Amino acid sequence: MSDKVYLNGEYLPLSEAKVSVLDRGFLFGDGVYEVIPAYAGRLFRLEDHIVRLNNSLAGIRLPLSYSVADWQAIFQPMLDSSKDQYIYLQVTRGYAAKRDHGFPEQIVPTVFAMCSEIKPFAGRVNGIKAVTLDDTRWQMCNIKAITLLANILLRQEALDQDCGEALLVKDGYVTEGAASNLFAVIDGVLVTPAKNHEILPGITRDVILELAATNNVAYREDVIALEQLKAASEVWVTSSTREIVPVIELDGVAVGEGKPGPVWHTVDNLLQTYKKSLS
Repeated sequence: MSDKVYLNGEYLPLSEAKVSVLDRGFLFGDGVYEVIPAYAGRLFRLEDHIVRLNNSLAGIRLPLSYSVADWQAIFQPMLDSSKDQYIYLQVTRGYAAKRDHGFPEQIVPTVFAMCSEIKPFAGRVNGIKAVTLDDTRWQMCNIKAITLLANILLRQEALDQDCGEALLVKDGYVTEGAASNLFAVIDGVLVTPAKNHEILPGITRDVILELAATNNVAYREDVIALEQLKAASEVWVTSSTREIVPVIELDGVAVGEGKPGPVWHTVDNLLQTYKKSLS
């Protein structure tokens, strides 16, 4: 982690970064966040991340007028060009004089950012085991809210079963992972659920679809029934820091041949090449 973090206009040591116990993020989880990768000191798809941040802020009715250039200026001093890192950004509705569910009349948002190194994740190459669980989260999953308790409980249930991710099921179809978006190769076509309020609109997800479209990889955005997922030749989960992670076992049964499949190899190579082209 960087020696310095950003909090409300200041760079200071993490040990000195403090907010009030009456901050609404602490009391209510009233806030949103973003995770933005940076490769060799260059932020990855910053504009797209800020669009998503602004959509999340609008979704919780929290006005904040920062441009992409403003955010770039905030993040840049924490980046190290010799490392792959990620920015964690959190914006809450800030301090209020008393605990009350209603919005305070005067709002001064709390803006916090820190930078950490992206550690190599063995599962990105070797694959992980996953388990399907009922999707017990709220109905606004498109907002990247800091209220993640439901996701945490689902992810921990997966970890308790020696699995790396929980794939969430609602009304017989799969939505996404507890901390990831979902892809499956079904009858030779790469399929991912369409964007709606039931999934987080992942930036890595969008990049994969762009790369598929420009490199003749057959794909579509569609509902994935649980039965289709279990019969898929490949299953992946994606996120900003882990990128594309193949699922090689689902609910105790091998996915395909029980190893990362050919479509994953193709798209992962495309993603790594694309990342290098941005440096």
